Amino acid sequence: MADQKTPQPEEFQDPLENYDPEIYTDPLERALAEQQVSAIQHQPYASVSPETTVAEAVARLSEMQVACLLVEEEGKLVGVFSDRDALDKVSLEFNDIKDHPVRDAMTSDPIYVYEHDSAAAALSVMAVSGYRHVPVVDIDLNLVGIVSPQRVTAFLQQYLAEPAE
Repeated sequence: MADQKTPQPEEFQDPLENYDPEIYTDPLERALAEQQVSAIQHQPYASVSPETTVAEAVARLSEMQVACLLVEEEGKLVGVFSDRDALDKVSLEFNDIKDHPVRDAMTSDPIYVYEHDSAAAALSVMAVSGYRHVPVVDIDLNLVGIVSPQRVTAFLQQYLAEPAE
């Protein structure tokens, strides 16, 4: 290599030394950037084990009037069984698949957010990936809840009502 000069300690300049924090003029923008997913209501949530039959899962969706069930095993998220899965994967062959475990019809390896991610991350997953419901996990990947459109709307309304600074 060419002669590279090793910087001397007195020459080092910390790039964050002159960092100015972001200034937000809109409370909603601030909330999306600074509030964590945990600030959005993410409980209660409905879950089943992967061994639950498809018929039981469909019945539970209907009885609870929810759009999706989180599929968890030993506290860990393993999938999502949604009304969309019921329509796309089950409806036309219900009699053939109703006694199968829900793991055969669920969406495996779903996209999720961490409870400490920014609130904007949850909205981004919804918008970019096209999922209406996004599971929420903790740092150890334990399932802690779900974010839904209604819950996000309630979160956003809190900040839309605030006057700008």
